[in-house]
Amino acid sequence: MALVLAIAAAVAYGAGSLLQAVGARRARSTVLVWREPAYLAGLGLDGVAWLLSLVALRTLPIYLVQTVLAGSLAVTALGARAFLGTVLRRADGGAIAVTVVGLALLAGASGTQTEGGFSTAVSVVVAASAVALAAAGWWTARRARAGREWAVVGCAVVAGAAFGGAAIAVHGITVGGSWPAEPAVWALVVFGVTGALLYAAALEHGNVARVTAVLWTVEVVVPSSVGFAWLGDTVRSGWIPAAVAGFALAIAAALVLAGSPAQEPATA
Repeated sequence: MALVLAIAAAVAYGAGSLLQAVGARRARSTVLVWREPAYLAGLGLDGVAWLLSLVALRTLPIYLVQTVLAGSLAVTALGARAFLGTVLRRADGGAIAVTVVGLALLAGASGTQTEGGFSTAVSVVVAASAVALAAAGWWTARRARAGREWAVVGCAVVAGAAFGGAAIAVHGITVGGSWPAEPAVWALVVFGVTGALLYAAALEHGNVARVTAVLWTVEVVVPSSVGFAWLGDTVRSGWIPAAVAGFALAIAAALVLAGSPAQEPATA
């Protein structure tokens, strides 16, 4: 069921991006886009997808959930071809097929995950990391607005790390606990807000293909590494080569799809 929820989240993210593109195309203005029902529906789907991914992260290894979410790029590409008439490159079709193969390998190789819950010390470290990333993001965004190209990439890196941090923070939340008093809950909120704002800043000032590729690479690799090193994520016995191959294929496909015409903004 958790895997189904992760896949549903990827589909919702892809559909949300498509609806936002439709709304932006109809509005033909960044200001007027907030009046478009399609654009608002797309944002709503993004919120639903995020919640579904949080539930999936409670029982599935981080590397599996994050990689499945990166597959939303394939959903957007297919949807844009069907509903917006976007012409897909030959490489995009291959990348979509590779995405399916990579995710299938990862799903088969996925092992068990330890139960959630952090010690007080780890919770404080995670919360402090959220604040540090928020501060780094604010500093980087100011330089991106000043026209510094390296800062635009930096915004994408921080956004990816923040979204990845949110995936990590989910593991520290105790079900049935006193949520307002848990540092992991506040870390989750800070990570989520930081990621959303920094990704928007990166898209505003940078190339969408480069920004999206950097975002998904960081968002998948960083929390997956933490999951293996400190959170007890595992791979089924004898399936490590399949897991590595699936992970590499899915990431490579995401990098190709990030540059697809389907990912380009539709505003005039």
